[in-house]
Order: sequence, then C-alpha cells, then structure tokens
Amino acid sequence: MFIDEVVMEVEAGRGGDGCMAFLREKFVPMGGPNGGNGGKGADIIFKADEGLRTLLDLRYQKKIKGEPGQNGEGKNKNGSYAEDKIIKVPVGTTVKDYDTGMIIADLTKHNEEVIVAYGGKGGRGNVTLATRNNPCPSFAERGEPGEIRKIKVELRMLADVGLVGLPSVGKSTLLSMITNANPKIAAYHFTTLSPNLGVAQTKDNNFVIADLPGLIEGASEGVGLGHKFLKHIERTKIIAHVIDMSGSEGRDPYEDYQVIRKELEEFSPKLLNKQEIIIANKMDLPNSKDNLNKFKEKIDKQVYEISALNNENLDILINALSELVKNTKEEILYDEAIQEKHVLYKFKKEKPFTIIKENDHTFVIEGEQVEKIFKMINFNTEEAISRFAKKLRSMGVDEELEKMNIKEGDIIKILDYEFEYTK
Repeated sequence: MFIDEVVMEVEAGRGGDGCMAFLREKFVPMGGPNGGNGGKGADIIFKADEGLRTLLDLRYQKKIKGEPGQNGEGKNKNGSYAEDKIIKVPVGTTVKDYDTGMIIADLTKHNEEVIVAYGGKGGRGNVTLATRNNPCPSFAERGEPGEIRKIKVELRMLADVGLVGLPSVGKSTLLSMITNANPKIAAYHFTTLSPNLGVAQTKDNNFVIADLPGLIEGASEGVGLGHKFLKHIERTKIIAHVIDMSGSEGRDPYEDYQVIRKELEEFSPKLLNKQEIIIANKMDLPNSKDNLNKFKEKIDKQVYEISALNNENLDILINALSELVKNTKEEILYDEAIQEKHVLYKFKKEKPFTIIKENDHTFVIEGEQVEKIFKMINFNTEEAISRFAKKLRSMGVDEELEKMNIKEGDIIKILDYEFEYTK
C-alpha cells in the first residue's frame, strides 16, 4: 500500500526524577545531601532511509512515545539517559508542525535526521540544588516533561523525471520499456494507483523516472486520483508530458497538453518554471502524423516522437532525458531560511504566563513555562512548595495577580490543581 501522508502525535520521553537523599555512614552523623540527578528523556528522531518508499509504517501509529530517563539515586548516582527513539522514513519526507504549518525538516539525503520532539531534562537531585544559603535542601526536582506535538508527515518522492499526462496515454508502458520498473499495465483508465519509480541507464548516466497516476481536469481541486500525487512533481527536475498523439479516445492532443499544464499551474505556479519535455506517444497509430503536425503549429517546442509499445525512438528519448538531467540543477523545495523560521518560532521570547479571571474569586494561570516548572516540582515537602512560590514571584505572577485585585483566600488554578492564595 502506498501511503504518502500521515498525521500523528509524538511525545518525547520525560526526564527522570532527581533524588532526595542524605549521606548515612558510620561516624558521619551530619551527612550532607546525596541525591543524584535524573537522566534525560528520549528524543524522537526521524531519519531518512533510501530503502523505504512509503510511509506505511507510520500509517497505523497514532502516537509515538519516547522512553523516560531513569531516576537519580542515593550516593550521588545520576540516572541514565533514555535511548533516543529513531523512526525511519523515506528520503523525500517533509515533517511539518500540524498546528502552525511550519517546516520542521525536509529530509532529502540518506541518513539525514532531525529531532522532531525533544526529551525532557532530568530533574536535579538535592546535591545539585544545594546552595550557600541552603546547603542541605530537603527536596528534589521531578523530571521535565518531554515535548509533545502534533505533526504532519508528507512524502514527495525523489525522481529526476516525472511522467505526467491524462489516463491511458502510455506512461506506464513507457516506464516499463526504458527502465527496470514493472508497473501494472492494462487497457483501462487509472491502472496506475500509486507512483512507480524506475532507473534509466545510458552509457554515462543513471537517472530516476517516476510514472505518476493519470491527471484529469480538476485534479488540483481534488477530482480523480491525480490530486493526491501532484505534490510528487514538485521534487522532479524535469516534467515529461506524455501525450497520446493518435487521439484514440476522441481527445485533441493539444487540449490534453493544455489541461495538464493548467492543473500544474493551479496546484503550484512554480511547476511551470521547471524544465519540460514533450513526448508524442502512439505514433504507430493512424491519425498520429496529422495530429502531430497540427500540434506543432500551435506550440513552438521540440517534440519527441515515439511508440512505447513498439520500442520506436526510445533510445533517442532516453539520451535526450539524460542530457537534460545532467544540465538541470536540483531544486531545493524548502530552503534553509524557511526551516530557520521554525527555530525562531519555537524559541521566540513570549510572556511566560497569562492569567484569566474565571470568576470573582478564581484565577487561572496558564503558560508553557509556568506549567513546565509546576510539573517539575515535587510537592511532598514545604520547602519544595516554598521554592515553587518563589519561582512564580520571580516571574512576576504575584505582581500581576495583585493588579487584578486578588484577595487572601481566593483560588488559583494551574492545570488541574487548585491553591489558596496567601500573601
């Protein structure tokens, strides 16, 4: 099954909890803090593998979750880092943030990889938390939660030449004759239900050709099958228009050519700037010569006359395609500048919290930083609670609450927890 688009959720591993422990040895009656730090949680990493051709492995995975880091232990033992979770995807895979549409990565090379979700840092043990003012803290941090995000994974197959055309013009037959591919071929429309790849060879060059499912008028708006595969044309160096010059189905070859160009333009105007080649197929049939002459009167471009079925002039076509491939630069679909915007988006400075007055006596505090700190606090001791309050105060939460006229005894909500406000 060919799958080229998947929406899923990824959750990196949580960091291990820090340990609260104290040195207990003979003849050491006042041993100091002795708790180690937690280990880092697993990152979720996508890695390009040239041996894969589909996103089928991801199709039924609604969520990918990384392992947590190990907890710290006494005797100042730090927890182990969790092993990163590596997900292999085909070369040509684009990963986007589903909520923002920003590009996380465009994996176009074998073994290229990207961290899609970052594992949480390990919580600090009470050894690390010791300060001059508090040399023996009786608390430790919980591990930081791993990053959770919804992503869209798209595959655009990598090919040097993309064969495009209306159904039954002979694209699959042509691919089978000039490459090592064995696509399904039959005398009815939409025989090809997914892209087929083949490698063509000349004396001095090898290049990849993709047979893309037949387009029809309205494909860019979702009509027929072609709209699912138009995006694969974006990665090709050369667009090869395959035209049934015999007009065997009562169609006009020139109108066929214009229909395909219109669909390409409506999907992405940049596609018309790609190098293109026109292939007049089925030249062995009646009316083909007359139709070709009429076609050439309307278009001032070189046309390669072939019969894929009878293997006529295919060597000329292959050599022409080979030269075009060698002389056409590879186009970068998503440049680094676009991908850097994602980094800026992720780490841009924002107000670390928002406060919503739910009613006269209830205030809801929200914000990624506040919630992250909250999740890392172990509320088992008064000292830990006091530390959390100090962190909120240093962020300006208390000042903001007072501006909103909070009163002693009012309720503060953070996530699913409630606290009573005291000055």
